[in-house]
Amino acid sequence: MFMRNSLLILALLISPVLYAEETPELGKPASKALVEQWNNDIFPDGEGLPSGKGTATYGKKVYQQYCLSCHGVKGTGDSADELAGAKHGLTDNPPDKTIGTYWPYATTLFDFTRRSMPLNNPGSLNNSQLYAVTAYLLYLNDIIGEKEIMDAQTLAKVKMPNRDGFVNYQSK
Repeated sequence: MFMRNSLLILALLISPVLYAEETPELGKPASKALVEQWNNDIFPDGEGLPSGKGTATYGKKVYQQYCLSCHGVKGTGDSADELAGAKHGLTDNPPDKTIGTYWPYATTLFDFTRRSMPLNNPGSLNNSQLYAVTAYLLYLNDIIGEKEIMDAQTLAKVKMPNRDGFVNYQSK
């Protein structure tokens, strides 16, 4: 992770020098503070997960306030993709790519939600709201119980149904 962060910072520092004449000079260089703010990677094993906790019970309230208008009642889809309620597997025609049938890691769900949702204000949910809505979505997909607490330790231990459905190219 240190190497990747170092390369990112190096690229940000030298790119204005290398490409100064080729750019339309839109925007401004990222400040060190901005890079640090967005340098919040979460890995499948849970490395990088923040403090906080939540349950599906609280997550239902968060979902109703921030997610329902796009993802529909109980995540069955509306103007945005369905998140739960799959009636078909991945090998059916058509396949249902819901959280329960497709996503390999619960930590990826947390990370994606934190970075990109809600659509009209990404990054606005606090850590406990994120854990709670993640718990609710896992509950809707019959992966965890309604009262199970999701936090940095428990979320990383969730075994997703499609965990082994992807090829892992990392050497062991």
